[in-house]
Amino acid sequence: MTAIPYFDWISHHAGRRPDTLAIRDLHTGRRLTYAQLDERARRLAAHLQANGIGRGDRVALLAPNCPEYFELQFAAGKIGAIMLPLNWRLTVAELEYILNDAGPKMLVHDSSFAPQARALKELCGIGHLLEIDIDRADCAYERALMAASPAPRIVALTHDDHAMVMYTSGTTGHPKGAIITHGMNFWNCVNLGVPALISPRTVHLVVLPMFHTAGLNCYANPVLHAGGTILIMRTFDPGQALDHIADPDLGITHFFAVPAPYQFMMQHPKFQGCDLSRLQIAGVGGAPCAIAILEGWAARGIALIQGWGMTETSPAGTMLDASDALRKLGSAGKALMHTAVRIVDAAGRDVPRGAIGELWTRGPHITPGYWNNLEATRKAFTDGWLHTGDAAREDEEGFIFIVDRWKDMYISGGENVYPAEVENVLFQLPQVADAAVIGVPSERWGEVGKAVLVLKPDQVLTADEVIRHCLTRLAKFKVPQSVEFVEVLPRNATGKVLKRELRTMYVGAATPAIS
Repeated sequence: MTAIPYFDWISHHAGRRPDTLAIRDLHTGRRLTYAQLDERARRLAAHLQANGIGRGDRVALLAPNCPEYFELQFAAGKIGAIMLPLNWRLTVAELEYILNDAGPKMLVHDSSFAPQARALKELCGIGHLLEIDIDRADCAYERALMAASPAPRIVALTHDDHAMVMYTSGTTGHPKGAIITHGMNFWNCVNLGVPALISPRTVHLVVLPMFHTAGLNCYANPVLHAGGTILIMRTFDPGQALDHIADPDLGITHFFAVPAPYQFMMQHPKFQGCDLSRLQIAGVGGAPCAIAILEGWAARGIALIQGWGMTETSPAGTMLDASDALRKLGSAGKALMHTAVRIVDAAGRDVPRGAIGELWTRGPHITPGYWNNLEATRKAFTDGWLHTGDAAREDEEGFIFIVDRWKDMYISGGENVYPAEVENVLFQLPQVADAAVIGVPSERWGEVGKAVLVLKPDQVLTADEVIRHCLTRLAKFKVPQSVEFVEVLPRNATGKVLKRELRTMYVGAATPAIS
């Protein structure tokens, strides 16, 4: 079957609504119409081509939230290059692994990350650096665009071509690069656009990090696909976010976040008096949202609409319609229009309604696999069904509830943390004989890590020393916030650590497992 051609949304809107505001950077005040965004993307595409970047080549981006994410995304789409957004919270050592795995030819970076960029250029053999500096109109990035031709050599692409590679933490301790195709991005726009009521009149506030699929695709890309407007916060601040939502001149209609920002906004002194009347859709995902948060926003007349997804599903898989948001409080909704879901047991058999099993999904928005990792790709699929690693149940009306994680991963402040990666760092301590990490409840972050360690005989180690060791080797959100020293870890007959027993010990027998 012939693959579906890729169409450039921005170029389309530049022709139909050139003067419509596409992006407003709330940090700098910069505004880009669709015509301006398209021209900048074309110039960036030409600059990339002039530096030997073409179809299939990767271009990395290390920056806080800024319009350049979309300039690079659509520039890459014009020439067949692949965007590689980088988590700026990671250490140089963590980024080194990703860049050596993905092999980008260029690293575009914000000036605030200049030292890291220079180090990574040497460590990873990156050919070119291109610096963004919001305080300088003549920074390297802007000079490159001014000097470039506005007419790059456009490459014909299909929905099967790779648009991005997004790295997520891996169960082996190394991150995996989830391949995001142009088709995945398109079908996510369709899947989310209909139930989220996205239209050319939509104004969406972006607060989540845009290196994350949620920041880019819930709902920013669907809004640009529809010809609406996105407003970008460089970093999240609960008081400022509330001010923006209340501002009639901004006219914000849509907002999406993981549970933690909703909690921080709800706890802010401005929350009770904030004008939320223009907010039509407030979506939440990334982790199960606490009932207290849902109820707190409902009391202000805003029904938070929960959904479920992951990087590998680009990201939306299920969503709760606004009409059911209060009636089905706590549910992740039903499968989206172009999505199929199953809940299965360990043998891959469908479980009856009400029973807990692993959530599987398939559809045109599902990743074809992991970059440079055939084994991970093989393990992730059964007959085209993606194993999500999430434990779920379906009620009598077909609504999905995420009740646990099938795997050991836990979510801290919306960030996925895989214990194996943290355990690898803990084992670097010469005093440590055995180590396990679990997620435990946190009012602030949803979950945080707890390290459970067995020391070698006659060795001494303090919790502070463990945490300081991790802080130099891991992003802060991955660092355990507490440490326990024990004589032995519980294991099964095959030697696997029984983490459910650890959760029972440190979370409580009556508390559902959260990782």
